[in-house]
Amino acid sequence: VQLQASGGGSVQAGQSLRLSCAVSGIRVGIRTAAWYRQVPGRQREWVASIIPGGTTNYGDSVKGRFSISKHNAKNTVYLQMNSLKPEDAAIYYCNIKNPGSLDSWGQGTQVTVSS
Repeated sequence: VQLQASGGGSVQAGQSLRLSCAVSGIRVGIRTAAWYRQVPGRQREWVASIIPGGTTNYGDSVKGRFSISKHNAKNTVYLQMNSLKPEDAAIYYCNIKNPGSLDSWGQGTQVTVSS
């Protein structure tokens, strides 16, 4: 399984970004997918998840601003981030849950938010 994250960048507070995670080796439609983020020196933080049926869940800090989705035909998972805040700045990682095995991780994409 390989995950390729993209879409990070530098924006000002209040602006939006959309992250993409192209997945190969497994169909995203049959796996729970998630986004995490990490600031250097701090623990990796769960941001959002989407289960095979499409139900989504969000961390409290992003609820109402971020939206996770997936396109099964493109085998891609997205994270739409609106109303970005400086505290959203981090490296964002996509994740695929593999029951009975280790999770699969992408390489990370940097998001910078200036005030």
